[in-house]
Amino acid sequence: MPPVLEIRDVAKRFGDRSTGGLRDINLTLARGETLALVGASGSGKTTLARLVMRLSTPDRGSIRLSGHDLTASRGEALRLLRPKFQMVFQDPLAAFNPRANVRRILEDPLRLHGLVPKEEYDAAIAAMLERVGLNAELMQRYPLELSGGQRQRVAIARAIATKPDLIVLDEPVSALDVSIRAQILNLLLDLQEETGVAYLFISHDLAVVRAIADHMIVLDEGHIVERGLTETVLAAPQAEATKILIEAVPKLKVWA
Repeated sequence: MPPVLEIRDVAKRFGDRSTGGLRDINLTLARGETLALVGASGSGKTTLARLVMRLSTPDRGSIRLSGHDLTASRGEALRLLRPKFQMVFQDPLAAFNPRANVRRILEDPLRLHGLVPKEEYDAAIAAMLERVGLNAELMQRYPLELSGGQRQRVAIARAIATKPDLIVLDEPVSALDVSIRAQILNLLLDLQEETGVAYLFISHDLAVVRAIADHMIVLDEGHIVERGLTETVLAAPQAEATKILIEAVPKLKVWA
């Protein structure tokens, strides 16, 4: 069985600059695994996420999803692959139509991909909400009427609606309170155990990375400078960029 995600020799310039950008990116991600992508601001995390989601095209190299070449897919072929890779953003408000209620937000993937008959939308949406720990009564609410944790649960429900092989999670808990953050991470772990979905988890928070990721990759100025099991990398970092990230984690000071 091919990896869920396989990136080979990918390069991409940052913006319009002729120098700088992602270079020689190689990674694989298996079913049911979580790979964390960490690095300082400007290291290339978001650029790589956009490439994986086909919101941008690499200058060279290939990105394969469950054996299918995403970089070569166009038109109808790409549309048919879309249900298999989804994304959850840091701020769901930026990804939601503010004029759409929860029902409409969750109806969209069902309708666009023909997942269930129209007469079954309400039952399917209620089941999606229940799966992420929300009451079906929220169906008629709008994003601004929800708490941050509720909005992120709706975003996750929308992402898993198509039964994807891969979900790209871009700082999905960084805007949430600590207690809500733990709930969302536990939800993601439960869903992964149930479905076998693979996560590409982008974060600057090493405590979150330690809690959820099997493996991690550290990016610095567009290069992968370190990779390995999460606990191994955090316990004995080799790259200077990794050491700087670990040293930047706030430490509690105990007053005498």
